[in-house]
Amino acid sequence: QVQLVESGGGLVQAGGSLRLSCAASGVIFSINTMGWYRQAPGKQRELVATITSGGSTNYGDSVRGRFTISRDNAKNTVYLQMNSLKPEDTAVYYCNAPRVITTGRPIFDSWGQGTRVTVSS
Repeated sequence: QVQLVESGGGLVQAGGSLRLSCAASGVIFSINTMGWYRQAPGKQRELVATITSGGSTNYGDSVRGRFTISRDNAKNTVYLQMNSLKPEDTAVYYCNAPRVITTGRPIFDSWGQGTRVTVSS
């Protein structure tokens, strides 16, 4: 079993910053890609950013230039630094690991429980 636990959400004013963290725990050998997605009320879940173990990143169009994803491979932890936050960034942010290599069978499509980010205008 693999668990992803997010932290760092909260309430912030527009223009402010927040840093989210997601730590993966379990019997983990390696995780290639980790990422962040978000879901606003009444909307579909959307990509925020992903990062590979080698450091290659990909961002959603709405956050590119404002958010930065990073990770600590040794800690199986991924971070999301969010700057210049806008009210439209308000959502529940979810951590994702599409494939986790364990000492047994790989585990596919792991998700965290989500952390809420609210940006006030």
